Amino acid sequence: MAKITSEMKQLAEKAKVFTVGTATRNGEPNVIPMTFAKVLSDDEVLLMNNFMKKTIENIAANPRVAISVWKQGDSEGYQFKGNARIETSGKVFDDGVNWVRTASPTLNPKAAIIVKVDSIYSITPGPDSGKKVG
Repeated sequence: MAKITSEMKQLAEKAKVFTVGTATRNGEPNVIPMTFAKVLSDDEVLLMNNFMKKTIENIAANPRVAISVWKQGDSEGYQFKGNARIETSGKVFDDGVNWVRTASPTLNPKAAIIVKVDSIYSITPGPDSGKKVG
């Protein structure tokens, strides 16, 4: 199990956008920017589905997901990889809906996507870029 460290969590909290990569069962890639995304625990990332179409279809067919997050300015960042599950009820979903609606009352989230992180890589430019760090 990979562990999302406190340093990684702090960086993610300040990030304005997470990029989320998925693929079809046949490997056709899809990448989207997400603003309603956050670290949920030491090994989970939450993505709230407000407008997803291809991403949800891809996760249903192929649960592998890659999420990149970075700090503006110096480009320090991480890529989290893992399997995603889709939830449309329960505490995580309800808390996510409240989070989205507090920030943007006109949005109507359809699902919470929870990514169970199993590996973490540095995406910071330099000699360690691409190195597995968790």
